[in-house]
Amino acid sequence: MRILLVEDAEDVAEAVAISFARRGDAVDRAATRAEAEAFVSAQDYDLAILDIELPDGLGTDILRRLRMARKETLVVMLTARSEVDERIAALDGGADDYLTKPFDLRELQARIRSLARRSQGSASPAIRFGGLEFDPARQTVTAHGAPVALTRRELALLEIMLAHRGWVVPKDRIFERMFSFAEEEVGVNAVELYMTRLRRKLEGSGVAIKTLRGLGYQLVEAP
Repeated sequence: MRILLVEDAEDVAEAVAISFARRGDAVDRAATRAEAEAFVSAQDYDLAILDIELPDGLGTDILRRLRMARKETLVVMLTARSEVDERIAALDGGADDYLTKPFDLRELQARIRSLARRSQGSASPAIRFGGLEFDPARQTVTAHGAPVALTRRELALLEIMLAHRGWVVPKDRIFERMFSFAEEEVGVNAVELYMTRLRRKLEGSGVAIKTLRGLGYQLVEAP
């Protein structure tokens, strides 16, 4: 997942960013409304985590910009306040959920997994395809019941492909979902490297990753 994290409290931002990076998600951090709007102008995001109170404005202004642009980005608002009216305004403005500080990182991740399932029309916590089963909460993969050992980057890549199973996913789109702006040294060809490794580990799983030259990659059920 490509995530925009907008939080001016350094300790909170660091903790949230690390927790998602450990999953293999790409996180772009902004401490101000201006920085966040620059990111939104340059990149589409799967998820935005927005603090409401920022040094130069409100997180709800960023939310409004996303919704006016018809972005399907999932949005979770963070607030240090407990006023009901503020939470209602954020939800009515298009936020998908909110958390009041201080919060547990495990709850934040659980809420986001729930939002992702609903956005994909699934009630089950696990994603099943062919003989493959992926559990986003535990970050585990099995093939016909047997565990498959994947690195965090390989898990992130598999999650992207499973979210678009059956569809052709362009290489540059995969790259955007796997790497943040801070990882400038990584080139788009890194996708090929991780794709090769993932293919090898998925052999015999009942799924296969096809390469369509000039178009991208496609996760399909193996015959």
